[in-house]
Amino acid sequence: MTFDPALSPLSAEQARVLATLMEKQRTVPDSYPLTLNSLLAGCNQKTSREPPMQLSESDVLAALDALRERSLVVEVSGQRAMRWEHNFERVLGVPSQAAALLGLLMLRGPQTAAELRTNAERWHRFADTSSVEAFLHELQERSAEKGGPLVRLLPKAPGAREARWAQLLCGEPAVTSGTVMGSHNHFETRLAALEARVAILETLLNQ
Repeated sequence: MTFDPALSPLSAEQARVLATLMEKQRTVPDSYPLTLNSLLAGCNQKTSREPPMQLSESDVLAALDALRERSLVVEVSGQRAMRWEHNFERVLGVPSQAAALLGLLMLRGPQTAAELRTNAERWHRFADTSSVEAFLHELQERSAEKGGPLVRLLPKAPGAREARWAQLLCGEPAVTSGTVMGSHNHFETRLAALEARVAILETLLNQ
């Protein structure tokens, strides 16, 4: 079973486990692949995580089982304990730079391109913010043949200088800012008006 985020999004726990493996591969390569205990500690870190989580060992094992079914993680033999590594880039068909951005979005939630560049320093050094934006736009414009978009640029929040990007591996992001909710309500109003007009036209045609 392979992974199609549009058909079967990751749960929050699965995303945390997967992104933690992706992070540790880049930031502490000497400890990678990770044992279950190391992975659990990484998932429950108090820093560089949004939102903070307190996963149990059974939570992590359940997430690993689901990710393994999608070919996103692989169990490997270690000297003393079983270890785990991710298979993200090959399964999703994305370059390492794009994978770094997706991993950060899974770990820290929506971020601006500038924030992503700063936070990615230990994952991958991007030359400038425009290079980050270039990869994000590629991920947003990903063709349906390749599985569709993996990120989305969110509407700018009131008072914010820059819009934030969100990953779509866990499904559509929940946006609750006043601007977005207002736009949503406006859309609902227009849709109701159109439906009313269609009902009137159908009545006229049936007379």
